[in-house]
Amino acid sequence: MSVVVWIPAPLRAVTDGRGELTLEAESVEDVITKLEQQYSGMKGRLRDEEGSLRHFVNIYVNDEDIRFLQGAETALKAGDKISIVPAMAGGGPRSDASGPKTS
Repeated sequence: MSVVVWIPAPLRAVTDGRGELTLEAESVEDVITKLEQQYSGMKGRLRDEEGSLRHFVNIYVNDEDIRFLQGAETALKAGDKISIVPAMAGGGPRSDASGPKTS
């Protein structure tokens, strides 16, 4: 069945700049495997050395986090939308420790 996969900006270098892909897949695992087969370099960005999905990679099926569904075994149906969302971290202490200026 045909599903739509949204690729985040940090992974688009691997997908030749494509932000949306259509794949034939039965499960989230199928999506991951097909991405790895079609786009060299995707595997190392999605999976760790043991083959598990990296902790900082979040995958959603129709806005539902797969961790609260059946994980990578979550079944898909035609038209489902899969979003790959890398966790964002950032910010650090300000170099100006006095905080924001107020008037």
